Amino acid sequence: MSDTVLAQIAALKTRSTSELRDLWRELFDKEPLVLGRRYLEDRIAFRVQELHYGGLSDRARRRLDALADQLEPKAARRRDPGRPIAGTQLRRHWKNVEHVVTVREHDFEYEGRPYRSLSAIAKETAKSRWNGWAFFGLRRNGKAR
Repeated sequence: MSDTVLAQIAALKTRSTSELRDLWRELFDKEPLVLGRRYLEDRIAFRVQELHYGGLSDRARRRLDALADQLEPKAARRRDPGRPIAGTQLRRHWKNVEHVVTVREHDFEYEGRPYRSLSAIAKETAKSRWNGWAFFGLRRNGKAR
């Protein structure tokens, strides 16, 4: 590993979290995830190396995908990272009634019936259009909570 890459990675420990977030925006050209400092450092260190040395080859990516498929099918790996874990119960008080939704592996259950989205449940509950994630308090101002 070259001295400049090592120096850049070592310098991450001395930066503030807000500086790491700024660097994330610069390196990834998007807003950083709302995760801990350690995650930011690790991903930025990987990105610095990737930009300097190049990323994985297509052949290596295919091989890793094949190995991952042996452990777990792709459909199971494509879970939205912001989605609550199956079995989680979401509760919302609306017009003096508590509404309880159970998160299932691929859908949601409300009053004993399956729903494909939280928005469909929110619409039925509130009798108007709602973003289901916002209605159940999982997102605020477009950001995951």
